[in-house]
Amino acid sequence: MSALTLTETSFADYRPEHFLWELADGVATVTLSRPERKNPLTFESYAELRDLFRELVYAADVRAVVVTGAGGNFSSGGDVHDIIGPLTGSRMKDLLGFTRMTGDLVGAIRKCPQPVIAAVDGVCVGAGAAMAMACDLRLGSSAAKVAFLFVRVGLAGCDMGACALLPRIVGMGRASELLFTGRSMSAEEGERWGFFNRLSEDVLSDAQDTARRLARGPTFAHGMTKTMLGQEWTFTLEQALEAEAQAQAICMATEDFRRAYEAFVAKAKPTFEGN
Repeated sequence: MSALTLTETSFADYRPEHFLWELADGVATVTLSRPERKNPLTFESYAELRDLFRELVYAADVRAVVVTGAGGNFSSGGDVHDIIGPLTGSRMKDLLGFTRMTGDLVGAIRKCPQPVIAAVDGVCVGAGAAMAMACDLRLGSSAAKVAFLFVRVGLAGCDMGACALLPRIVGMGRASELLFTGRSMSAEEGERWGFFNRLSEDVLSDAQDTARRLARGPTFAHGMTKTMLGQEWTFTLEQALEAEAQAQAICMATEDFRRAYEAFVAKAKPTFEGN
């Protein structure tokens, strides 16, 4: 499967090398799976995840995505031995190539049209926290602990879009605290601050149920909502109103809009097909 495909692609036979993949009922579950080390990311897994989310733009059979981790943890971030060690001896050109690649993963999650839900249990730190931050919805277990650890290894908090995304999620003051100190945010704090949409006793099952509900909805319209949520950050109100008028007019031309009307008239539940 190439990184750029100009026609719709089926992911039924997708077999990644560096994480687990399951597709059922239109919901894809991506599982970071190195549980013995709390699911760290490597150069290879960063790149493969980036390529996956880029290709989901063309997915014919993926209508929502859940991202989780194996073994009771989400992710311990960039692998200390496989990534941080080699980076200390790298040239600026290679360092910039790496940081751009990790940012590209966040950009790809934000740009794919499917709703992406993070199911966060246990450790969720560093790049793992940035991945969760990039998702559209975040569900946490009571054991979830989220930390943006960059400052603890002598780096700035401005990594993988954190200075843009995190203040929009939890507010500027709270984001500043987390990024300056690198401290852990508890599950209860995360829910209270708005990082987690809610806490759950069975976070993966809850996330997959939520994803299935979204997958049964008007997925073309969901993609439009996600696009506009991203684009309108820098719009004036006048620009936003005009952009939303155009976006909604496009949605009104879809078959799903007609299906919803016909179902309403027939006093039935609409069956959306994403077109």
